[in-house]
Amino acid sequence: MRTFAQPQVVVSKCLGFAACRYNGVSLPDPFVEQLRPYVTYLPVCPEVEIGLGVPRDPIRVVLVEDAPRLLQPSTGADMTEAMQTFAQQHFETLHDIDGFVLKGRSPSCGIKDVKRYRGIERGAMSDNKGRGFFGAAVLEHFPHLPVEEEGRLSNFTIREHFLTALFTLADFRAVQAAQTMRELVRFHSDNKLLLMAYNETRLRVMGPLVANHAQRPVADVIADYAQHLTQALARPPRRTAGINVLMHALGYFSKGLSSQEKAYFLDTLEKYRDQKAPLSVPVSLIGAWIARFNEPYLARQTFFEPYPEALITISDSGKGRALD
Repeated sequence: MRTFAQPQVVVSKCLGFAACRYNGVSLPDPFVEQLRPYVTYLPVCPEVEIGLGVPRDPIRVVLVEDAPRLLQPSTGADMTEAMQTFAQQHFETLHDIDGFVLKGRSPSCGIKDVKRYRGIERGAMSDNKGRGFFGAAVLEHFPHLPVEEEGRLSNFTIREHFLTALFTLADFRAVQAAQTMRELVRFHSDNKLLLMAYNETRLRVMGPLVANHAQRPVADVIADYAQHLTQALARPPRRTAGINVLMHALGYFSKGLSSQEKAYFLDTLEKYRDQKAPLSVPVSLIGAWIARFNEPYLARQTFFEPYPEALITISDSGKGRALD
């Protein structure tokens, strides 16, 4: 059983932390609640922070001469500069942050599909091609961190990728704090199969960094490694990459397994390839063999448990299929 670093996560305050929505309500989210025991949440409501009350007249993203502005239709007030200033000042207070869970489609916090209006009048035309002003600032300021909306996290693939990146980066903070090659070697060794699944090309660059044959300063090596790590975790792994990792792991047990066991395992891989079985099925088989054969190297691999087991749920809303 792995022990996990506790990620620090900035979260929209309306997602169960305070009744601060424009209409004076709170919107508790099942995933946010499920994650609560395993992270340190840092709630924020940008709209309240810029002086808007609760309840309040809604604000919206309005295209003014094709440039987005944050306006309050009932008063005509322009909140654009206030929100941008708050975002930058708030970011300066954040340290050792591992990720964000933001309110979807919000004119302040949304990161996708935020309505952009052509005017402030009732019935003004709109599209769903924008970002909220705080959400956009988060993506610009923290491009290396996992940032998601609560609605998209009801999608299994998005949720699994978000949790994997979140807990991996939280673990890497121990390397950054220690500033030792020993901690970097430990981290890289334990995450080798995970990185192989996510981005094998990037992994081949990270290995020589850790070897450090040029005897570069440790701080420089860790800083370079951090950049490659966040880039490797930027997108979820391809299905074929996961299969390659599992076939690699199978090689550790090939001499100890019966032909029937191997055939059954390969059959589960084909079902996973054809999207007829989740990845957890072949992973569970490998996990059983790790215990059976007492395989120490694979036992340490985060690929088999990248985040706490209690957070694994197979529910999938089907929302947010596009990851871009």
